[in-house]
Amino acid sequence: MAIQAGQALSPDALYHAADPGQIGFQSTAELEGALEVPGQERAMEAIQFAAGMRLHGHNAFVLGPAGSGRHAFVRHFLTTRADAGDTPSDWCYVNNFRDPRQSTALALPPGLGRQLQDDVAQVIQDAQSAIPVAFESEEFQNQREAIDEEFKEFQEKAFSELEAEAKQRDIGIVQTPTGFAFVPLADGEAMRPDAFDKLSEAEQQRYQAHLEELTKRLSRITRSIPKQARDMRHKVRELEREITTVTVSSLFEDLLAKYRDHAVVVEHLGAMQADIVDNAQLFLSRGEPPGKRARLPTFPRADESAAARRYAVNVLVDRGNDHGAPVIFEDQPSFAQLIGKIEHEAQFGALITDFSLIRAGALHRANGGYLVVDVAKVLSYPGAWEGLKLAVKSGEIRMRSLGDDLGFVSTVTLEPEPIPLDSKVILIGERIHYYLLDALDPEFRNLFKVAADFEDEIQRTPDNVGASAQYYAALIREEGLRQLSSGGFLRLSEASARLAGDGERLSGNIRQTTDLLREAHYWAERADDELIHREHVERAIEMRRKRSSRHRDRLLEETLRDTLVVETQGERVGQINGLSVLQLGDYAFGRPQRISASVTLGAGKVIDIEREVELGGPLHSKGVLILSGFLGSHYVTDRPLSLSASLVFEQSYGGVDGDSASAAELCALVSALAELPIRQSLAITGSVDQHGNVQAIGGVNEKIEGFFDICTARGLTGEQGVLIPVANVKHLMLNPKVIDAVERGQFHVYPVDTIDCCVELLTGVPAGEKGEDGEFPTGSFNEAVRRRLIELASKRRAFVVPTDKAGGGSGG
Repeated sequence: MAIQAGQALSPDALYHAADPGQIGFQSTAELEGALEVPGQERAMEAIQFAAGMRLHGHNAFVLGPAGSGRHAFVRHFLTTRADAGDTPSDWCYVNNFRDPRQSTALALPPGLGRQLQDDVAQVIQDAQSAIPVAFESEEFQNQREAIDEEFKEFQEKAFSELEAEAKQRDIGIVQTPTGFAFVPLADGEAMRPDAFDKLSEAEQQRYQAHLEELTKRLSRITRSIPKQARDMRHKVRELEREITTVTVSSLFEDLLAKYRDHAVVVEHLGAMQADIVDNAQLFLSRGEPPGKRARLPTFPRADESAAARRYAVNVLVDRGNDHGAPVIFEDQPSFAQLIGKIEHEAQFGALITDFSLIRAGALHRANGGYLVVDVAKVLSYPGAWEGLKLAVKSGEIRMRSLGDDLGFVSTVTLEPEPIPLDSKVILIGERIHYYLLDALDPEFRNLFKVAADFEDEIQRTPDNVGASAQYYAALIREEGLRQLSSGGFLRLSEASARLAGDGERLSGNIRQTTDLLREAHYWAERADDELIHREHVERAIEMRRKRSSRHRDRLLEETLRDTLVVETQGERVGQINGLSVLQLGDYAFGRPQRISASVTLGAGKVIDIEREVELGGPLHSKGVLILSGFLGSHYVTDRPLSLSASLVFEQSYGGVDGDSASAAELCALVSALAELPIRQSLAITGSVDQHGNVQAIGGVNEKIEGFFDICTARGLTGEQGVLIPVANVKHLMLNPKVIDAVERGQFHVYPVDTIDCCVELLTGVPAGEKGEDGEFPTGSFNEAVRRRLIELASKRRAFVVPTDKAGGGSGG
């Protein structure tokens, strides 16, 4: 379609309708359906590459705007791929009997971890019954009594021999509160002290020597008793070990045979068997009721036996019911949720822990598969990003406490054996997250080498339109919605183009279009129609606009009440209707605003009042500065600019940014210079360069409709319209009401490419082209501007160099 600047657009140019020839179905029920996001081939190839590349660091960062279907695509793709993959190992933690602080990690075939846990629990339960029975057996009791008798016999024999020898020497043994003592005897009775004093000195010395010798022998006997007691206890322990070994061996025999093909299990069971032999007393303190399982509970009980806690298997990851590789979406990626945690129990006022209190994190569950996290969330949790990077970089999951890392906690804790990590990590976030991490984190690029960038918009080609239909068909089946008719689908694709703000593109925001489909399903259901037709989609669009348009309606109401001044009739010098867009959530709408310009004699400066009061953003200020360059280069290349001009958005009380009003500001400025009025029935949008070319802007549909709504409310006269850049014609997807008004000749949309084209439409005066002599045709708009600028330059020169020098000479 040929577009001619300055000529009003035909109704066909205002709406890029969908082509029924691009689809070959009457309803989406005829389609197979595929949950593949259309038009995102670049991102899909990147994710496929990252998933297939096994080398270190080729993890993926999926970047793009919210609502682009990133999560849905990643979930669908990874789940499909994972189903064909191998199921990874179970992971368990068991007690390290040599160093309980360094718990041992076991990798087992899928499902074997829970089986081992049950088998070990059964063995412990059996041992808690069998070991006490063995210790109460007649054979054990007889052997234990024999050891006790041997010790008693040793004591009795030693004391009997000492007592007999003492009697031979007329010395007796008596027991005192502090032990045994020797006393001289007379006629078989203890000698009184006065009787002993009457003995001769030789007799006394003989008794004294015997007493000293017997005391020494008693001391040797007494000192030997602890050693004999130790020997006795050692024999008892050896007896207990022997009886325990026999008992436990029978319990472990079948278990060892069952796991003989798993060396790590056999090694642990051997160490466990040896430890039970060394700690048989753990099984003598209490017994479990028959039939009670000793499996380690998820939340350990305070009344759980010490044996069950010491020997149980802590199944960290159970793959028994899994098929294929795991795909884990972690919605709360805190440090503990990612890396796992070591819990503590309070006992007698102290915090204690052991291997049974180790809990798995998302990395454990995703090991051997895929972990997907939202980067904004993982960055919001203290230590989570560093913990994730360390695991990915080192290729292992090392359990530790975040409090220990930060130095906040000094509680004694565990140092479990690290678990090897073989998992692809997929980060999902917006582009700002990717580029900030790339710029500020030197490790980021080495760990996340693959960027999967989702498009904001996709080309409106037959292939992409067909792919969209397949996507909607799959979604309809998945959610049980009514099928789309061909007309309903075409209207939905047109709505997608409107969301993209481009008649030649489709929106990449899948969330908005699928939500629109769900709302259209509601209206079809209300109408009791079997299919979702075009009118149902139209109703959904209209109701969505109505729900979100409260602020827009209030602004329109205040404009119609003349609280906010926007004129749609008459003519004004230096005043024009500019167009802006307000975005509230997902709803955008146009707001006409009056822009005015004033010109006085000055030093060539164009004042941006918005910038002066700090309401104007840098892009808006840039657009205003361009105006000065255009004035000088287009009108007065042979003279300095000698004006002082001010530009302002009237009744603007918030920030202004963007350069889409620069064409309107320039038109208002040259109108003030030429002193030629602008038709207030027209509004304009577009940015301008230093050569006066009008350039494309955003939100063109909303801007046109914003001015149209005011004109419609006041009454269409056939003179009203909007000027837009030629480059924006391809973006037009206007409301049917606007198209109907254009078709009836009541409203107009003019494409413009230069400021000269703009002023001709706005003022009705020919712009005039500059001749070879640098002058514009007499009576043209540009000639009036140049004449005014020359006048201002002359007046300024008159102030600087006065013509009357009579009072300022140096006469005699």
